[in-house]
Amino acid sequence: MLTWIVAVPLIAYLAILSCLYLFQRQLLYLPDRGPPAPAEMPIGAREVALTTEDGLVLLAWYMPPGAGQPVIVYLHGNGGSIAHRADRMRFFAERGDGVLLVEYRGYGGNPGSPSEAGLYADGRAALSFLDQQGIAGRRLVLYGESLGSAVAVRLAAEREIGALVLESPFTSIAAVAQYHYPYIPAAWLIWDRFDAQAHIAAVRAPILMLQGGADQVVPARFGRALYDAAPEPKEVWFAADAGHENLTRFGLLDAVAGFIEHCCR
Repeated sequence: MLTWIVAVPLIAYLAILSCLYLFQRQLLYLPDRGPPAPAEMPIGAREVALTTEDGLVLLAWYMPPGAGQPVIVYLHGNGGSIAHRADRMRFFAERGDGVLLVEYRGYGGNPGSPSEAGLYADGRAALSFLDQQGIAGRRLVLYGESLGSAVAVRLAAEREIGALVLESPFTSIAAVAQYHYPYIPAAWLIWDRFDAQAHIAAVRAPILMLQGGADQVVPARFGRALYDAAPEPKEVWFAADAGHENLTRFGLLDAVAGFIEHCCR
């Protein structure tokens, strides 16, 4: 009897562990797989094709900049699609900024399946596209939202940019996973680690981090740890009552616009 008392919970624990391990990408990536409707695209934007280093052709939305204005390369979070960020594109476009809303593989009707290496490749394809448009260096603003913040950090560590904006950032997905699953060795089981802390010191551009004090998805302590590891110049914008997905209600976009105005114009 004692053997079964020990064995049953152990078997259940191992079964849960196995499921989390095998299906971790389904838990991490939550795409809207359908292509966005053309009517959802802001007026003045256009569909563009981004060709990745591994041969995928990805749909993205591009709003060209006004004369001499920067282009914001927007790397969204793990859920939804670029259609869910159309309002943000409109906000920056109304200021004269260019915006490239990057859509990942496996999202928004795009081919492929998301992975850490894949999202980095998708971001590099976006920068290559802008290189072809003559947009580079200080005219580039990398904006990473949640999961996209780690992609933005990695890209910013690889090349010259004008500014880096990180919304709800974290040190690594491994650390966040361990927070959410404290009773399993989650940090050791993660395939796609998105270790922003390992690359942030290589960034050579002004950094703005934006965080909500009531964020239960990525608690503020993860953003603070990344901020501490980041080089100067850096700023932090903090809304004590904001959660993970409602930062715009507290003035986030105005804070970003002010930062870009200072750094890139």
